[in-house]
Amino acid sequence: MQSTKGPLPLALPSARRIWLAAQRLDAPAPFGTGPEATRAAVEHLGYIQIDTINVIERCHHHILFSRIPDYRREDLRQAQAVDKSVFEYWTHALSYVPTRDFHFYVDAMRRHRKTPDAWFGSVTPADLRKVMRRLRDEGPLSIRDIDDDVLVDKHHPWASRKPSKRALQFAFYMGRVAIAERTGMLKTYDLIERHFGWEALPKPASARDTAAYLLERAVRAQGIVSLDSICYGDVTWKPAVRKLIEGRVRRRELVPVAIEGTGKQEHWATPEAIEATPEPEDGLVHILSPFDPLIIQRKRLALFFGYDHVFEAYVPKAKRKYGYFALPILMGDRIAAALDLKTDRTAGRLLIQQWTWIGDSESRAAKRRIEEALQRFERFQLAP
Repeated sequence: MQSTKGPLPLALPSARRIWLAAQRLDAPAPFGTGPEATRAAVEHLGYIQIDTINVIERCHHHILFSRIPDYRREDLRQAQAVDKSVFEYWTHALSYVPTRDFHFYVDAMRRHRKTPDAWFGSVTPADLRKVMRRLRDEGPLSIRDIDDDVLVDKHHPWASRKPSKRALQFAFYMGRVAIAERTGMLKTYDLIERHFGWEALPKPASARDTAAYLLERAVRAQGIVSLDSICYGDVTWKPAVRKLIEGRVRRRELVPVAIEGTGKQEHWATPEAIEATPEPEDGLVHILSPFDPLIIQRKRLALFFGYDHVFEAYVPKAKRKYGYFALPILMGDRIAAALDLKTDRTAGRLLIQQWTWIGDSESRAAKRRIEEALQRFERFQLAP
């Protein structure tokens, strides 16, 4: 398939469709229904980002709803707290990650033990001993269960006056405790071995296996990959990943591709993905979170879709283009609009703060289809 003169030329629409198929945004219910669909979605995508912003539904629920039309918030709680098929840890951000991939994160946990982040500099050995002792003696705890702390002044807006909160966070990053359940943004912690029923943590994956994991995760969820997209959030993996890619190209497991209009940036895909080049289902509309895996890598999004998404919650109001919490609207294989939405839970309705068409997408038919998607999205937002 690969030309002897260089990478295989690939038209931009084909590249978009391969990515959308890998993201499972080209079909209405690619993972089926129920709690098993949630597990399958997290395992396929590799991670689901968690975020605290609550202008509309929090992004971890939103991302799953975009791929599981009958998704219920209880399904994610079931996967985390009961089935324990997903757990929380840091990828490029705090995320839900498949438990089957746990051993790829053990090395990071050990690094946190040996070289703690400066954020945890205020955690004393006594603070850590206190929370670990209470967990051993009392079972799972949230920060609300700890009411005997000597309160301190906050030195950061995200900090807490309770020293135990930062101690629990430190124990979490070190792999000593797990987030056993999440209710909104309230986390319940438990000893990690007790939560999973393990005698000890799994052995950490080797560096080579971890590099292979990053590559395979990206190929599965992105379809067409670059070093930037594979190593998003940790560029130190690039040399090891490139070496693996070169080996797979020699074995013809990956094909170098030159995507139309992207210059010299290197991309690779499997021969099977290139041959499939599927068409998205006609009429499919997704209202995407700004933290969706399709959106979060902004440079890649602009490269494939010609759309520069800016998260404007931290942009002064006078300088905003799309609005405070604009959501990209995927229609078929293009970004058709950006809608700044807000859920008014008291009034029981979804508010459109601003509607911005992208490119030449505006039409009566497009507006009708987006409005139908908004009705479904509103029902999801307001579901108990």
